Amino acid sequence: MLFMVFCLTGALYVLMSLGRAGTLPANIVPFLGLVFVLLLVAHVAVRRLAPNADPIVLPLAGLLNGTGYVFIARLDSHEASYQALWTAVGVASFVAVLAFFPRAVNFERYRYLIALGGIVLLFLPLVPHIGQDINGARLWVRLGPVNFQPEEFAKVALAIFFASVLAERADLLATGTRRIGRWLVLEPRYLAPLIAAWGISLLVLLAENDLGSSFLFFTLLVGLLWVATGRWAYLGLGAGLFAAGAVFALDVVHHAQSRVQAWLDPWAHFATSGYQIIEGWFALAAGGMWGLGPGLGNPQVIPEASTDFIFASIGEELGLVGLAAMLMAYLLIVGSGLRAAVRSQRSFSTLLATGLALLMGVQVFVVAGGITRVIPLTGITLPFVSYGGSSLVSNYILVAILLRISDDNARERALAEVPPWGTGTPVALPTAGDAAEPTVLTPRAGP
Repeated sequence: MLFMVFCLTGALYVLMSLGRAGTLPANIVPFLGLVFVLLLVAHVAVRRLAPNADPIVLPLAGLLNGTGYVFIARLDSHEASYQALWTAVGVASFVAVLAFFPRAVNFERYRYLIALGGIVLLFLPLVPHIGQDINGARLWVRLGPVNFQPEEFAKVALAIFFASVLAERADLLATGTRRIGRWLVLEPRYLAPLIAAWGISLLVLLAENDLGSSFLFFTLLVGLLWVATGRWAYLGLGAGLFAAGAVFALDVVHHAQSRVQAWLDPWAHFATSGYQIIEGWFALAAGGMWGLGPGLGNPQVIPEASTDFIFASIGEELGLVGLAAMLMAYLLIVGSGLRAAVRSQRSFSTLLATGLALLMGVQVFVVAGGITRVIPLTGITLPFVSYGGSSLVSNYILVAILLRISDDNARERALAEVPPWGTGTPVALPTAGDAAEPTVLTPRAGP
């Protein structure tokens, strides 16, 4: 599968250069060498550190990463150089997570430290002199030559914290434990750590005008509460809180007002907030079913074509078929995460895999839904595809954690099949449909 990713990425890069300039790319050999080395390093790391992990996740992540790089290079060669560097950092982070966390349960041991780190990361853009305000949102931090978005890493940290607390308190949150008159109600102190972490992150993100990440964290908490407890009441409560928060944001945050106005009627705001959406529509319409072909479109007229609207840029040149293939790749990654959650024997691993899969799926839905006007635009990046080092590195970390959980599941199943009295062939116990004769278990010979 990784060899197929190598061939597809290289072929797309060649076709992109032929369509744009009519010649083979001058750096085709270094490009293919970089792709080969990064894929090989990631593959060897998985084979050595998580040999029983789901085999389709890494190839899919590599395919999405390679496709995104090709289109970023098509739009801006300077950005492509940075994206190549961040891809190497992402693969290094991927290997580091697998190496330093040999069991998924290790994340649970440091949950409060990880949560504190996530909160600190969210506060960093508000610090004077290092926080950067770009396009009306204060999301960036500049430390010397490095410019990154801390909230991309905070989302993984908070997912670990939420999963850990909910795994410990799921039973207490599923039923009432405090009596008021005739009714049993939930003890507030059981939810206190979750509400505190979520509330602080929400207030900080609102101060930074990052409504997209606020929605992402809110969805993460509500989704994990529902999975951990099985109580539909949490979904109803979440819907009510979301409606109240949306009304508040529309009254207070000007950035949210302009996004909603552009969503309701972009043509009325063609020269301002609606311009980006309309140009994205033109690109998707021009692409049609099969696309104009790699390098034959005109995606550079779309504002933020390599970041917020790279989905529309790809749709113009690869068409609906190309976008559908990309969405299926995301669907398979999310499905692999949910499969790891279902197969896990530990509540923490189940909730963590669910939370990480939810983060990936919600991000893709928000990006695609915003561009196609299903929901208002939020500015969230498309995982592995959009330009941006923070998003790329954090998603490689996310995928590494999913692979660690998947490998743990396979290892635990293998240990469960080995008989405790020796190292011989595992013995299958009889089921209801077997013959009525008893099974004789003979221990191995020895002193």
